Amino acid sequence: MRSGRTPAAELARVVADALGGPLPVRLRAWDGSEAGAPAGQNTPVVVLRRRRALRHLLWHPGELGLARAYVLGDLDVDGDLAAGLALVRAAIRHQPRPSPTPARRRAARSLRTALPWALRSGALGPPPRRPATEARLRGRMHTRRRDRAAIAHHYDLSNDFYMLLLDSRLTYSCAYWSDDPGQDLEGAQLAKLDLVCRKLGLRPGARLLDIGCGWGALTLHAAEEYGAQVVGLTLSAEQQRLVEKRAKERRLEDRVHVRLQHVADLADDPTLEDVDAIASLEMGEHVGGDLEYREFARLLHDSVRPGGRVLVQQMSRADVAPGGGAFIESYIAPDMHMRPLDSTLGLLAGSGLEVRDVHALREHYPRTVAAWSATLEDRWDEAVALVGEETARVWRLYLAGGALAFTENRMGVDQLLLVRPDADGRSRLPYAPSDWR
Repeated sequence: MRSGRTPAAELARVVADALGGPLPVRLRAWDGSEAGAPAGQNTPVVVLRRRRALRHLLWHPGELGLARAYVLGDLDVDGDLAAGLALVRAAIRHQPRPSPTPARRRAARSLRTALPWALRSGALGPPPRRPATEARLRGRMHTRRRDRAAIAHHYDLSNDFYMLLLDSRLTYSCAYWSDDPGQDLEGAQLAKLDLVCRKLGLRPGARLLDIGCGWGALTLHAAEEYGAQVVGLTLSAEQQRLVEKRAKERRLEDRVHVRLQHVADLADDPTLEDVDAIASLEMGEHVGGDLEYREFARLLHDSVRPGGRVLVQQMSRADVAPGGGAFIESYIAPDMHMRPLDSTLGLLAGSGLEVRDVHALREHYPRTVAAWSATLEDRWDEAVALVGEETARVWRLYLAGGALAFTENRMGVDQLLLVRPDADGRSRLPYAPSDWR
């Protein structure tokens, strides 16, 4: 090591080169040395606790290497994790002379310049082990078997963990917030469920199909508060068991039925034809590419009766990258596929459904995630006891990164209200649907 060059100073130089500008956070290496942004009360400090953290980055430069190092605890952040991520993204976004070279190649080039120092410091070695929490799916994408495995990876984690993290109804989708700063997550999620039921025009006896029903928040609410006859579809056995248990506790067994069923099986299921309404809350991201989504849209059209309504709440990306990024696809939602909003609208309209309303909820998601994140931090020891520290760290990183993506308008979420016109082309919707919102 050259005189005066500590591990932290060398790392700061490499990272600054990769970013194309000054390092926006402070770095602390395994030997205690520090470099980078000046120390301050609100300055996040990225801590490389072990040399192995550098090996993750050398073998997988970019998001995946950083995620693996963080999940395993080789890399940590002292201070606000979300603030640290925001500072790094801002530094990348505001480079004085953006390089045409892709970020991954620039990072790899910068790290290669540090190889001689890394060799002397003992940071080099074989590829570190992958975290046990990383998804390991097999087979062709979007087959029934692989879709079940993808859903099980995330949703069968632990019902007790989701009970700790979410609201009492286990509503795992964007809430609907008001301007009242005192509104809590419980109230915002209830407002979202009521909003969905009103948009769908649910009345006693109406037949609702809830595709991707999760732990039954909408399924149970529609049956209990609106008198609907609801069939929920899920690929998670853990979710099915919990919804059935809650339906029995509320004496809703005659109005709530939950099936462990793939959405593609709707094509061969005559019992789910001509339903009055269909809801799909943040399930469409798991359907697949345009070919699979086009079939999904056709199934929505064919399953709802003429004049019936369909509500799709779905996340979108502003760019053309289909997935959620290396971290999300490896740890949270394998095979996730997001697209720009206009693309989703085109695919839905192409099925014969008429788009009647587009309701953007992007600003509502950071508030939702902030509530989940606060609960995770407040009950960190309980979360670790339930799912282990590695999984808890996955969730801490997931929530911090997700909130930032919506705040920066790199991701959005919208409620899309559609109708299947009748034989005469009529939607049968009221002219002034004031109760939708």
